[in-house]
Amino acid sequence: MTYLFLHGLGQSAASWDRVLGALHCEGETLCPELSGFLRDGPCSYAVLYQAFSAYCDGVSGPVSLCGLSLGGMLAMQYAIERPERVSSLVLIGTQYTTPKRLLRVQNAVFRVMPKRAFAGAGFQKVDFIRLCGSMAELDFQDALVKIVCPALVVCGERDRANRPAALGLKERLPAGELCILKGAGHEANVDAPEALGAVLHAFWK
Repeated sequence: MTYLFLHGLGQSAASWDRVLGALHCEGETLCPELSGFLRDGPCSYAVLYQAFSAYCDGVSGPVSLCGLSLGGMLAMQYAIERPERVSSLVLIGTQYTTPKRLLRVQNAVFRVMPKRAFAGAGFQKVDFIRLCGSMAELDFQDALVKIVCPALVVCGERDRANRPAALGLKERLPAGELCILKGAGHEANVDAPEALGAVLHAFWK
């Protein structure tokens, strides 16, 4: 079994280090840098997903996907389009339809932030903004019934912005279950890595 961990926007692959340190997977673990999927094309969600999908297709055997925020949306779309390839799915702080008002506010904040603030995200400021803008029309709610594998929805107890989406995912996923992670905000892999590792271990076991 291959376990694939996808970080959120503004994070890096290293954001999973402490989770993996607390988690003992019986199989291969992969943590790709999402910015690496955009080296050869324009910075948009569609281009990012196409490259990510090709990456997953290149992994032998079924995959267990675990994604946070943007990483969760990529994992969710792949599980919708390639259900035969996905053995389990974990969605952390993930929206299934883009909250347009929140995205507009977020992009307005990004525009006034200095360029150096984006250094650790793997993207230039302008590309960061373009990527966020390209996600405005994403809506997977009608396709969630196609995800037939076991699915765990995780939301940090302090992540109020994503709590409604977590509850919606739990209801809409045919084999979905929900975990509210104590002590965590949106970035659960950074805020509560040991607790998240324990939750993932129990789910996959």
